[in-house]
Parts: sequence; structure tokens; C-alpha cells
Amino acid sequence: MADPSSYRPKPGQIPESPGVYKFRDEHGRVIYVGKAKSLRQRLSSYFQDLANLHPRTRTMVTTAAAVEWTVVSTEVEALQLEYSWIKEFDPRFNVKYRDDKSYPSLAVTLNEEFPRVQVMRGAKKKGVRYFGPYAHAWAIRETVDLMLRVFPVRTCSAGVFKRSAQIGRPCLLGYIGKCSAPCVGRVTAEEHRELAEEFCDFMAGRTGTYLRRLEQRMHEAAEEMEYERAARLRDDIGALKRAMEKNAVVLADATDADLIAVAEDELEAAVQIFHVRGGRVRGQRGWVTDKVEAVDTAGLVEHALQQLYGEERGDAVPKEVLVPAVPDPAEPVTQWLTERRGSRVDLRVPQRGDKKDLMATVQRNAQQALALHKTKRASDLTTRSRALEEIAEALGLDSAPLRVECFDISHLQGDDVVASMVVFEDGLPRKSEYRRFQIKSFAGQDDVRSMHEVVSRRFRRYLQEKQKTGEWEEEAARAAEEAAGATGAAGEAAEAAGATGDVPGAARATGDAPGAAGAASGSAMPPGAPGLTGTAGSTGTTGTTGPAGQPLDGPAEGPSGPIGEDGRPKRFAYPPQLVVVDGGKPQVAAAQRALDELGVDDVAVCGLAKRLEEVWLPDEDDPVVLPRSSEGLYLLQRVRDEAHRFAITYQRSKRAKSMKAGPLDTVPGLGDSRKQALLKHFGSVKRLRAATVEQICEVPGVGRKTAETVAAALAGAAPAGPAVNTATGEIIEDEATGTAASSNGGTRP
Repeated sequence: MADPSSYRPKPGQIPESPGVYKFRDEHGRVIYVGKAKSLRQRLSSYFQDLANLHPRTRTMVTTAAAVEWTVVSTEVEALQLEYSWIKEFDPRFNVKYRDDKSYPSLAVTLNEEFPRVQVMRGAKKKGVRYFGPYAHAWAIRETVDLMLRVFPVRTCSAGVFKRSAQIGRPCLLGYIGKCSAPCVGRVTAEEHRELAEEFCDFMAGRTGTYLRRLEQRMHEAAEEMEYERAARLRDDIGALKRAMEKNAVVLADATDADLIAVAEDELEAAVQIFHVRGGRVRGQRGWVTDKVEAVDTAGLVEHALQQLYGEERGDAVPKEVLVPAVPDPAEPVTQWLTERRGSRVDLRVPQRGDKKDLMATVQRNAQQALALHKTKRASDLTTRSRALEEIAEALGLDSAPLRVECFDISHLQGDDVVASMVVFEDGLPRKSEYRRFQIKSFAGQDDVRSMHEVVSRRFRRYLQEKQKTGEWEEEAARAAEEAAGATGAAGEAAEAAGATGDVPGAARATGDAPGAAGAASGSAMPPGAPGLTGTAGSTGTTGTTGPAGQPLDGPAEGPSGPIGEDGRPKRFAYPPQLVVVDGGKPQVAAAQRALDELGVDDVAVCGLAKRLEEVWLPDEDDPVVLPRSSEGLYLLQRVRDEAHRFAITYQRSKRAKSMKAGPLDTVPGLGDSRKQALLKHFGSVKRLRAATVEQICEVPGVGRKTAETVAAALAGAAPAGPAVNTATGEIIEDEATGTAASSNGGTRP
């Protein structure tokens, strides 16, 4: 790791002019290219205190060993030079968009004597007119097949064209009227080129004028009683309209625009582009990239514009480019686009109307592309296996962690503190075993203490399950026998094990943790896993479901794990091989301390910190840094993100519920059904508060004990003041409040 001060330029050495700079590593390779309006201000920002730099920027400057720059005249020249250098050096710390696949385009080879219409992929060639790109090649062929009736342009290869010219006989398309057969001289080269140019004009969106001209010719032929020619023109018009219908009309007829949307997270970004020509969507494409540099949405848009129009000229650059965020400053980018087009290009964010609606559609496509990209690797068995092996190797585990549990804490400024536990088996989420917890041992914000409580509660339940079924004692006795057999004194060691539990693998009750039932060493998870479901209760779960088995005497193994005497899978029956916590060194230490207090010594613990995506291990001063391309890191990120999503969803639901809470929500044992029945019977909480116990008992389903509880709870609750109409200042009567009662008892009495 290099020290940036070792290659920092001397004060005053860097000019204040616009320019482009390159960072090189110790081997001379260019690792980052950037541009700046003022080179001195920009480069000086890289050589400040490392703690103040963005994590990705810090990684870049500590990887570099030298910096150099080139002064240019304007910011536009800097933009052009930056694009050229990124293409030339392919620096590792620059955002580079790559097509997730090679999109096909409709190409017209105007650089040939007899232009040809064909499907093309890959790099664009000079002198060839391109339309698209399209999602599928068959969509291009269907469009061309409809249009060849009106524009019979050559579509054959050079070999077929040459062969037909030699034998003096056209191919099949020439016989059925879908080619003008220039190979045999039916049309001259000039006439065939005119057909090709008309084809290009129609594909470019100038459709209205040509259709009107065809319709006029059709009417003239009908007036002259040339009905066969009129019928052919009618069919030509129908074919063109069908070809136009394949492209949805989204904007006004004269609109030529590209719409660019970005969907991003902390690590990756997806870009989607819709090409609109003549008001119709003529093409679509998308890219996905790693965010290897500190860049915001505007920066991603600027990189996308460079990638999209860096090799384009003329009409390939549209009159209007709509983006989610305009680069700052916008003038150099706009001027650069204008120079490439040869006329003014507007770069802006749509604010209203059809363009804003279409931008929302493009944004949804970008979000879907990012989600699809993330799930592609997760769905592949080979990739998942490699990810688990990489995790095991990086963390020093004896075997791949087939079951991984991740914990996350969520709260809103210390209120409604909750936690989540998500389970991944064989690299895939097992949502039936997710758990939610409420933090109960203290109030306020303390993520470390919360993590300790949650991990303790989860594994305490695991130990209780083992005690309940007798597995604890069986394992202790079995371990004692093995130890005694190794020393030649099996009987004595077994008795000692039964008395003290001080043998390898045996459990020993300590009572160190509050409310602990004991401690035991966990056992490795077999290939199957228990089917659990439910949500958090007082100990983290309030119910289980799963494949029912036949009642057996004592613990049994079912198709999805241990089965209890009631025939249901046991709760928290299996320990994971790996516990992942969302956080850094303090959270990892808290989780490890919880396991140590319970005597669980065969479950690995690690934490994933969000800043640099580094993996922390207990009692280690330095983190484990996995390569960014590592499938193991990707799997850990998915586990962490899923735990975060599950926790924050639960926290938001609790917050929403507490905001809607009313006096009836504090009544113990009163469910939603009876709350609704009470409010429906009395009409409002105010009338219910004034009712006697006997009147409350009249409500169906409410007994005397419940009625007394409701009356006592409402009597203790302070009544709210009268409702006031803020417009008129008058007090709203009780009848009005009665009609506004809600099912949760939260309306104002």
C-alpha cells in the first residue's frame, strides 16, 4: 500500500488550467483517469488526510504510485481526452459500462455500390447507417420483411449477389418482388441507392410524408381505374403501417430523443437507454457496471453519455437527451454533444408530461435490470458452491457453511429497536426460517448491546431445544465415552462426564447469561435443514409450521430436520455453521461474546462492514478483504442486504402501528376482532368509555372479565379534548366523532 505523500506534486507545480490527469501504479499501469476544470484544485483534493476521503478514493490513491496530467484549452477538450484515455488504458478504478449482451442493430451499408440491409452486431463501421439497437434479431427481420414490399432493397450477401450476376438470374426475393434485383440490371445503381435512402428516411422516423405520398398515388390510380396498381399501393401502405405498429408511439411525432435512467446501490449501477425517433421507441439497450470509484448519479450519467456517443456523429446523436440528473457543470457535456451532432442538443431532466412518464418507465426497466443482474449469479448452483468455498477459505472454516444466519439491528433514533435473523441454506434464502426480535433488555440506541442480546436469545433457544429432547445429555455421554476410549479408561471417564460435563464436546451449565438454561457446544448441520416459520415473540418466535411427521418417542429426524414429539419441526433446532452480523469489529465482538457465554464453540462469526465491504473476524485487528469480483463477497453482501431489508421492514411496521395506536390497543388480551365489534356497537371510543361493564358485556364475544379490563383501561386513559373544525372554529359534536371511529380504536373521541 503506497503512501500518497510519497508521490504528491510540489506546491505550485500543478497548473490551475483545465486538463486531464492519470494515476499510475507501481508497475506504470494507468489505474484512474479524470478530468478537471482546475487541475490544482482537483488533484489537491486527493492528497488530504486519508480519513477524509471516500473509501473507494482512498483505495485508489493508496494503490497509485504516481500522478501525471495534461493541460487542455477548454473543458470540452478535457471531456474528449478523458474518453479517449479511458478507451485506451482501460483503468481499473474508472466506471466502465459494458453491454450485458451484444444487441443487434438494423444496418444499411451505404458505403457499398449496391447498399444492403442486414442485421449487424458489434462495433459500428464507417459509412454504415444503423437503426436500433433492438432486443431481438427476429424483431429486425420481421420489420425488414414487411418493408421490403415497399422498399425492395438488396438483402443478400456478397457471394449470392455475385453468383446471381454471373448466371443472369436473380434469387427468390427478386422473383417474388421483395428485391429490385440490381444484380441482373433491373434497376441501376442510382435507382437502387435511392430506394436505400428512402428506406433509411422511413426508419429514421420520417414516415408521415411518405405514407401521404403513397395514399395520394393510390387515389390517383383508382381515379384512373388502374385498380391493380391501386391495390398494390394499398397493400404497401398496410405493410408500412404494420411495421410502424411494432414500435410503440410514446411521444409527439417530431420527437427525437434518448432517455437514460440509472438504478444503483452502493456497489453496482444499471443504465437503461430508450431510443425514441419520430415519437416511437426504435431501440433499447442497457449496461451494468461496478461502482469502483466514488461517483454520484450525475457522474454515472456523464460516463454513460461518453460511452453512448463517444463514437457517434450526426443524426446518431439525437436532438434531445433526457437524464435523471444533469452533470455538473452541464455546459461542457452539452457542447460536446452539440459538436458531435453538428446542431444543438438539449440535455435536461424531464419535469412533467409524457416525457416524465416515459422516463419513469425507463427507470423501472433499469431497476429490473439491476435486480436481474444480482439474481443471475445467485441462481446458479456452481456459482453458489464456489461462493461458499471462497467464504470457507477466507474465514478459515473446515468446510463450506451450508447454513448461514445473519443478524441486523434497526431503529429510529433509538425508538422501536428491533432485530432480524435471516437464513441462507446452500447460498439461497430460506424465508420460512426468518425471525424477528424486539429488544427488551434495555431502552435506547446501542447496536452492540442489541446484537449481544439477539444472538444470546437465538442460541439460548437452541440450547433449550437440545435440553428438552435429551440431546444434550446424549452428546455429553457420547463424548465422554470417546474420550475415555482414547485413554483406556472409558467407564471412569463416562462417570466423570456425567458428573461434571468437563469433556470435549460436552455441555456445561454455567448460568452466566441472564435467564440461560445452560450451555452446550453446537453440532454441525447435516445436509437437511428444519422447516421453521413464524415471527418474533417474547423469545424471537411465536409459532412454527413445517412438514408434519408421525409422533415418535423422543427426538426424531424428519425430512427437514429434527421432529419433536408433537410431529412438528423443533424451533431453532439447528445451529448455523456461520453467523454474519451487519457491522464491524464491535458488533462481531458482541456476537462472539454471546456465544462464549453460552458455551457454543463450533459456530464461526464474522461481520460485514458497509464502508469498504470488509469482513471482520473476532479477536483480529485487521479485516479480511475479499476481491470485489469474489462470489463469496457477493453472497455475503446478499445475506447482509436481506437481513437489513427484513429488519427495516419490521421496524417500519412497528412504527406505523404505534403511530396509529389508540386507547383500545393498550387493553391486554383484546384482539382486532373484538376491538372492531366494540367500536361498531358503541360508535366511538368516547361512548365506549362512558359505558358500564354490563353494557360492554352486551357486545357479542365480550365476556365480563374482558369488559372489566376494557372499562378499567379506558378509565385510566386520559380523555382527549373535543375535536375542533380548524376552518370554522366550531366544536365537532360526538355524533361526528362516532362516525369517524376506526378499527384500531385510534380515532379521536
